Amino acid sequence: MFETTQVGSWPRSREMLRALRDRRLGKMSRKDFDRVANHEVRRTVTIQEEAGLDILVDGEHRRDNFYSFITEKVEGTRLMSLAEMLDEVEDKSGFEEMLTTLDVPASAIRNPTCVGRLERREPLALDDYHFVKSLTDKPVKITLPGPYLLSRSMWVGSYTRKAYGDQREMGDDVVRILREELQELAQAGCEFVQFDEPVLTEVVMSAECGRRTFM
Repeated sequence: MFETTQVGSWPRSREMLRALRDRRLGKMSRKDFDRVANHEVRRTVTIQEEAGLDILVDGEHRRDNFYSFITEKVEGTRLMSLAEMLDEVEDKSGFEEMLTTLDVPASAIRNPTCVGRLERREPLALDDYHFVKSLTDKPVKITLPGPYLLSRSMWVGSYTRKAYGDQREMGDDVVRILREELQELAQAGCEFVQFDEPVLTEVVMSAECGRRTFM
């Protein structure tokens, strides 16, 4: 009666976690990293097919997290830990209060910060789609971070104002980049694209939807 799929991300094996760490530290080549990631994607696809899911995902194994990975793909971004950003955010007291609510160290959460004009240097997920589609005849779903989340999390005034007059101007480029990616995915035959917008719950459930957000 209902088509079944998976939310997008998949538990990482120890080998995949080591590869992500080594790649981030520059200790692993792109070729060696892709070898590990390709194996994990194949395993993930096999599990989904054996479970009988209708729409498959690649498990997001190549991503540091569900939105910080764009720093590898988009010019004008810099990956910064929340600890690094503490002295640069506008509302320092509010930021410190937010840090106390996290269940992981601030140094462990990395945020894609806008530090220049935003342009894709390579597709965000098109290559991932081509690879996973080569493994299955079933429809494939690609997940991308949504424009609302990116526009809120990427704006850090002391850095971003050097390139953009305001947050809305930066947001227009975020939307343009996501639209370009969506069009290329559609042209490649991708039938399902999921834009992740977890902070949209605040629009409905909180009056503080303008505060700093990092997911």
